[in-house]
Amino acid sequence: MRIYCLKEDTPETRSSATPESVKKLVSIGAEVIVEAGIGINANYSDSDFETAGAKIASKDEGIIKEADIVMRVRPPKPEEFSQLKKGSLQISFLDPFNNPELIKSAAEAGINAVSMEMMPRTTLAQKMDCISSQANLAGYYAVISAAERLNKIIPMMMTPAGTISPAKVFVIGVGVAGLQAIATAKRLGARVEAFDTRPVVEEQVKSLGAKFVKIDLGETGQTDQGYAKELTPEQVALQQQGMAKICSQSDIVITTAKLFGRKAPTLLTKDMIKGMAAGSIIVDLAAETGGNVEGTVCDEEVITEEGVRIIGTAKLEMCVPHHASQVYASNLAAFIEHFWNEETKAFEYRLEDEILKGCLLTHSGSVIHDRFKA
Repeated sequence: MRIYCLKEDTPETRSSATPESVKKLVSIGAEVIVEAGIGINANYSDSDFETAGAKIASKDEGIIKEADIVMRVRPPKPEEFSQLKKGSLQISFLDPFNNPELIKSAAEAGINAVSMEMMPRTTLAQKMDCISSQANLAGYYAVISAAERLNKIIPMMMTPAGTISPAKVFVIGVGVAGLQAIATAKRLGARVEAFDTRPVVEEQVKSLGAKFVKIDLGETGQTDQGYAKELTPEQVALQQQGMAKICSQSDIVITTAKLFGRKAPTLLTKDMIKGMAAGSIIVDLAAETGGNVEGTVCDEEVITEEGVRIIGTAKLEMCVPHHASQVYASNLAAFIEHFWNEETKAFEYRLEDEILKGCLLTHSGSVIHDRFKA
């Protein structure tokens, strides 16, 4: 079975393959071909891929038409499905809730399309969960990018000229990204507070050495996939009131609240931002889905009239492409390996498998995923 890994167009810096993932795929009997220059942003040369067992091909060689499996990072354009071999498997991010035409095009072209965003959040699928692996890196880099722009140092310092107090960091949303942001800020020496609508995460926050902020919002909870449930407008207002004072005392605020397939909730209003000190930094990890912060502009940095800097960079994990590619490629390789038939040396469509039921959107010319059939 032939696997083809495409080189991404700018501005994407990540790749769907690394020499290590190629070795794993070759070891199970797959023929792996990577597009020339695929690892340039992640510091992997074509010779590194060749040493690992991959063949190198240029885009104009038309390998994509002969591939049984095509792997990439970003969603393809709808018209690109017609370039693929009928019955082949396309694996990538697909942003399915915002790309209904893409799903329809895949089905019409007879392509079996896997959306990596839809990977179930189960123990068995953990090593394939690219949402978590990428969010982990985004949470780390959120703190690094804020620290770089802050006009203060992060840790406490005892000096002959006096004591320098540690920076105060407030993390809103304690999922994978939030937990990594907390851990990174603590390692840098910050005083960290965190809030989440799910009381169940309090123990995790405390285990990292941070303070868990309690705000009485009434009944809250999480979905069966581990995501925070959407709040009512009344609960959002209560949350904003409770967070306003903490934001005003914070040097760095990091927001991580995303609602899968829907617009991100607004957590920080302009009035809340007005209460923050000049030079404070806000990093909005939900910028790509509308933002948690009033005034966020996706892929831009905005400085308010009060002197507060709002960082709205989409996909902060792209700022560390070496490791972002490493974990993403590992997720893909683990997925293929899980469904690999050792006897036939091919990907086996076990349609009743909970993992495949969760992420396979189209198969044999039809949209088969229950959430997208309509």
